[in-house]
Amino acid sequence: MNDLVSILDGNTFLVTDQRGDVEPSFDFPTGLFSFDTRFLSTWLLTLDGERLHPLSIDDARSYRTRFFLAPGEPTHYLDAKVSVIRSRAIGGSFNEELTVLNHSGEQVEFRLRLDIGADFADLFEVKSPRQKKGRATATVNGDELRLIYRREAFHRETVITTSEPADIDVAGMTFHVRVDRHGEWTTRLHVATVVYGARGEDIRASLRYGGSRDMAAIEAEQSELIERAPKLGCDCEPLATAYRQSLDDLAALRYESIALGVRLLAAGLPWFMTLFGRDSMFTSLQVLPFLPELIPPTLQILAGLQGHRVDDFRDEEPGKILHELRYGESAGFEEQPHSPYYGSADATPLFVILLDEYERWTGDSQLVLLLESAARAALGWIDTYGDLLGTGYIWFQTRNPQTGLQNQCWKDSPDSISYSDGRLPGFPRATCELQGYAYDAKMRGARLARKFWNDPEYADRLEREAAQLKERFNRDFWIPEKEYFALALDGDGRQVDALSSNIGHLLWSGIVDETRAGRLVDHLLGPRLFSGWGVRTLADDQGRYNPIGYHVGTVWPFDNSIIAWGLHRYGYREEAGRICDAMLAASRYFNGRLPEAFAGYERSLTDFPVRYPTASSPQAWSTGTPLLLLRVMLGLEPQGEHLVIDPAVPEGMGRIELLDIPGRWGTVDALGRSRTPLDGRRP
Repeated sequence: MNDLVSILDGNTFLVTDQRGDVEPSFDFPTGLFSFDTRFLSTWLLTLDGERLHPLSIDDARSYRTRFFLAPGEPTHYLDAKVSVIRSRAIGGSFNEELTVLNHSGEQVEFRLRLDIGADFADLFEVKSPRQKKGRATATVNGDELRLIYRREAFHRETVITTSEPADIDVAGMTFHVRVDRHGEWTTRLHVATVVYGARGEDIRASLRYGGSRDMAAIEAEQSELIERAPKLGCDCEPLATAYRQSLDDLAALRYESIALGVRLLAAGLPWFMTLFGRDSMFTSLQVLPFLPELIPPTLQILAGLQGHRVDDFRDEEPGKILHELRYGESAGFEEQPHSPYYGSADATPLFVILLDEYERWTGDSQLVLLLESAARAALGWIDTYGDLLGTGYIWFQTRNPQTGLQNQCWKDSPDSISYSDGRLPGFPRATCELQGYAYDAKMRGARLARKFWNDPEYADRLEREAAQLKERFNRDFWIPEKEYFALALDGDGRQVDALSSNIGHLLWSGIVDETRAGRLVDHLLGPRLFSGWGVRTLADDQGRYNPIGYHVGTVWPFDNSIIAWGLHRYGYREEAGRICDAMLAASRYFNGRLPEAFAGYERSLTDFPVRYPTASSPQAWSTGTPLLLLRVMLGLEPQGEHLVIDPAVPEGMGRIELLDIPGRWGTVDALGRSRTPLDGRRP
């Protein structure tokens, strides 16, 4: 996405080239998208038949941008007599203002053409093109071009209007422009997205007409969210930049669900602009100390959509928390199971973990009481449907081999779980971090049961089960000769012995025996896993290692933030600081916006972190990473009605001051300072 420009408002987003143009593409989701459908696949501007080239791009805001353009190919000598400014914004719908400026001393006439098209591709079709089964039509009515797609009750429309007269045809608009000397001409284009029958039978009668949200209102809404967050003062410029960018992106990634009527965090642009159970909860854990009010809608929606039946197609089971909710054509017609889809084994224990962590920070016991039945059902799933083999572990194997996910852990690509020699295990699989999440969920569920649900017997039982799981796990997953925990167990109970970043999640969960934590730390910060820019997803001597493989060698910022939190939990503060330091150093090369993932090349080989070619950016749990790193460096931990502050700021980072941290204690301030002052080196 390096040469692409994107703007977004919730889950409506536009991705274009450097000219602001969109050309038909099935390689990458360029175009105007909303609720998993591409409403514009062509949006191409020419002046007198010539393409324009970019002079500069102003993309300082997430929801608006301006392109400064001139005709012809750029040369060492540019004396253009005309230039064009494209000013655009997204606020529910898409608005673009086209301005033609005449820089000559005489009146000039131009032919401005905008080619327009909509393929109404489902987001899944962008990855895997297929023949559309519906019918597309286009109509012209006065100053309006209407592009229409119908397939039974599934109905999408793109409606384009212009403020200035134009010759409109079914493929675009042509403007005959006359501009006085040193004058300008402007037209305003409005693109509305119309959605009927968003998810088939579930909300067949629903309608969304893409009316504009006022830009001032969007600005005020985002500013208000940022203003509510704690104020950061620090000597480390990359930290300050990353913190502000994270708040901006969190504001931009919120969207209003059609069916659910609340504002939720989308998981990431471009592939994941919808509700994801795992991503939403990890992001919530990251941002909880800063914007706790974002968490209740996520928990309540996930509880409301919790599995209540056995549905093989959707991998649904009673008590299970959803993986993904989609609104596109393929979900509506059950060509994909995402309406919603439940194919993740980690979202369910994470639900209990998040609920408990939220109460520990906020003291909101009402939400704990409201969601008691959902939390109990989630805990029940761990020991029933989650334990496929009856061995006391969470296993996964899709019920839907045609369109379900094979790997239902956070590393959900097909080759992510392997033996050290690169072989792939059979199914079912029990990855190590799932057992850590189950342990943590039981411990936290016990606290909730004892303190809020008036059920001490249930609390005692959960604590016994957690202790037994910890003992069993440290026996069955530990590889003595390698001194780390196996990535997984295969269906025969054999250890899947690859060395991976998953062991860091074990520290976060607390399932690791204290006597073994030090060896895990040595591996995590050793040269096989630690690239210098962060912990790789897979060690560089493993059979499937690939520094640009999605889950087999790249560095994921979210992953590193959880690992840093785990190191902090076991008292390895300096080592946690090394990860914080590396992540913030990397963020400088992404202008403060950490991407979904970047390459796992050794830092000594590169002067900068190498981009992963199709990484989502912004992505919610990467956006939350700088916030969680701040929590780790300042040692923020709720204890009863108080917030413990125990800073361990990495050497050379200088002063970090976080003001007005919200919680059950009201607001408090935290100050940390590294042993040595900031000396101009990298953060």
